[in-house]
Amino acid sequence: MARAAWDNRHAPLYAWRILSRGVCDGCALGVSGFRDWTIEGIHLCTTRLSLLSLNTMRAMEPDALADVAALRTRSGAELRGLGRLAYPMLRRRGEPGFHRVSWDMALDLVAARVRAAKPDRLGFYLTARGITNEVYYVAQKVARFLGTNNIDNAARICHAPSTGALKRTIGVAATTCSYTDVLKADLVVLVGSDVANAQPVFMKYLDIARWRGTKVAVVNPLREPGLERYWVPSSPESAVFGTKMTDEFFAPHTGGDVAFLNGVLKVLIEDGGVDERFVRDHTAGFDELRRALARTSLRDLALWSGASTDDMRRFARMYARSNGTVFVWSMGMTQHACGTDNVLALINLALARGNVGRPGAGLMPVRGHSGVQGGAEMGAYATVFPGGVPIAAESARELERAYGFPIRGERGLSAAEMVEAAGRGAIDVLYSSGGNFLETLPDPDAVRGALERVPLRVHQDIVVSSQMLVDGEDVVLLPAMTRYEQPGGGTETTTERRVLFSPEIPGPRVGEARAEWEIFVDLARRV
Repeated sequence: MARAAWDNRHAPLYAWRILSRGVCDGCALGVSGFRDWTIEGIHLCTTRLSLLSLNTMRAMEPDALADVAALRTRSGAELRGLGRLAYPMLRRRGEPGFHRVSWDMALDLVAARVRAAKPDRLGFYLTARGITNEVYYVAQKVARFLGTNNIDNAARICHAPSTGALKRTIGVAATTCSYTDVLKADLVVLVGSDVANAQPVFMKYLDIARWRGTKVAVVNPLREPGLERYWVPSSPESAVFGTKMTDEFFAPHTGGDVAFLNGVLKVLIEDGGVDERFVRDHTAGFDELRRALARTSLRDLALWSGASTDDMRRFARMYARSNGTVFVWSMGMTQHACGTDNVLALINLALARGNVGRPGAGLMPVRGHSGVQGGAEMGAYATVFPGGVPIAAESARELERAYGFPIRGERGLSAAEMVEAAGRGAIDVLYSSGGNFLETLPDPDAVRGALERVPLRVHQDIVVSSQMLVDGEDVVLLPAMTRYEQPGGGTETTTERRVLFSPEIPGPRVGEARAEWEIFVDLARRV
């Protein structure tokens, strides 16, 4: 608290109004003011406090980006510490740094390049943290107005395998339960999910659940220290002594999740642990799965998984004793070539005991950043239109009738595919709203080389990131407002798919920063 007060000492009243009135722009829990939707009492976490200064900081010095080479050795935190982007800026190849330009000059340049490019040589990408549903929706509509489905967001990088697998099997591309179900569960299973570091608020709920008798199992190649014992600041006893968070650890090798989960399911079937009535009444294809597992030896599954047969049997027994289990997973499950298969195997295990559609049970692909759930639902996605409607000729015609302009009926490029296309010289304009491909995609040297080949890169953000400093023919920086500055406020969709309204917060404004949705609309008008 003392550190947060010091970091925001130049605007204490504005910082207080953000905390007390706004919806948190940190994780996807959706804390509104000081209240959340799971437990009673005041809710304020260190993650939110550490992000607060990004919303209150002053504008950077006018010449802060005059020498890009001198900035390339700085960390992300040091670059953010330069201050808010306050004015549109431009850097052309050969120039040492950025210089200030007017909004008209910046957007006219972008519009001219967009007009000159073929639609399939355009790319739009949006990050997750802080962006509102309104920005996502307008951005995808503008991209499609410009003739391309090459628009994607951070949800693709994080949980595309989850949404695909859940949509195919359960019918809903999101969590099937709420955080309150974690408090009611007999067993919580964390699979490839270091919530202690990535979603620390979840640990508060887990601490409460532990006191109520919930067991916790962790399936992860690395034994994360925070999942062994965690200190919850809001719990006096936990704050002093810590809470033992996990009862059992299981450590398959990286890439061994499908084999491990199938091995557990095989044991469950052999030991009579399947909810046969639920499987008969509410699933399809289980008999084929049962026969396939019967043809595979447990020893082979253990060998492929990197775990032991004893581990599989131990997990199966623990799972069979639970009357309600919540499965929680993150990018340790999804960021694999076999990510979708990983999630499908987990869904099979949950369905085998009927852990979908009832209290204290469910499938939870836990979201990280505050805006990520809404990104795909608003249609800022290369493979779906708003509402998660798959892109196809028929759905394109329906959207075309609603929008009043032509819509393409084939899928666009995903974020990774845009970068790959840029590396081949196949992207003329790459427009990024936040994000940093150098930090989120593998092989940063290859990513840097790809970005350098794009004739025009546009970076719309509130602060500086390292990818803005990559050389290019023309690089434009557009200063964006935070969600709390957005005129009229905006909404966010949480992990639980609650849609929350975060109001515009009165306070200081930075330079010529504009609401992100307004920037996209202005660009479309100029094209």
